[in-house]
Amino acid sequence: MRIYISADMEGVTGLVDADDVQPGGRDYERGRARMAEDVNAAVRGALAAGAAHILVNDAHGPMRNLLPEALHPAARLVRGRPKQLGMLEGLTGEYDAVLCVGYHSRAGAPGVLSHSFMGHEIEDMWLDGRPVGEIGLAQATAAALGVPVVALTGDDTACAEMTEWDASVATVPVKYARDRFAAELRPDTEARKAIEETVTAALTPAPRRPARSAAGATLAVRWQSASVARTLLGIPGVTADDPRTVRATGPLPALYRQFGVWMRVAASLTNQPPYC
Repeated sequence: MRIYISADMEGVTGLVDADDVQPGGRDYERGRARMAEDVNAAVRGALAAGAAHILVNDAHGPMRNLLPEALHPAARLVRGRPKQLGMLEGLTGEYDAVLCVGYHSRAGAPGVLSHSFMGHEIEDMWLDGRPVGEIGLAQATAAALGVPVVALTGDDTACAEMTEWDASVATVPVKYARDRFAAELRPDTEARKAIEETVTAALTPAPRRPARSAAGATLAVRWQSASVARTLLGIPGVTADDPRTVRATGPLPALYRQFGVWMRVAASLTNQPPYC
């Protein structure tokens, strides 16, 4: 069994603030160690279920958060950027399941460190008219490759968002949001035991693959800046809904890759910190 882990950071056990998850933050080094512990719990759970190959993609921010020496030796690591598939780099139809570790809720949700990909630069996103963030877009892209997302860890709002998007996915709330930068925390040992046991259960028996579809999807994004939206109109196939909202239609995962280009354009035009 081949398992793919997409590891974000905002939904990691114990982390609640930008200083926990941004390089240079006063608690970032501690945060990246905690990220490795959550990922390692998922790796142990996958191994207990019989995984023979595990690939971990460091999917947060600079994508150099996980220290190779801190990762379980049974897992391989994809580290650094740019990556054509961003948070799903390396995922192919050869994998049997996806685990999303340390994920967070979408922009506007009352969850810990909630946002969609780019802090406050992205105000809203929709996939086929349905509100979406990193969770839903990851699930839809994996499904398009024929690989099921079987488990997700994060705060309770991220877990609820995953359940709303796909109720078949097992979730592990490692903390309970009190506000965007505050949470009630589960004890470390309890949270990581829950991650390990939930992953094992989610992979036993081997998960069923979703039916792959050749149908296209439509992604719409409302940006904070009208200049970002206006610039993106120079990309063939991108159209405007209003001065700050653009959309494009195409098959996943190609549409996911194109969205990565949109974000690089936005980053070149703006200079905002991600959690303001």
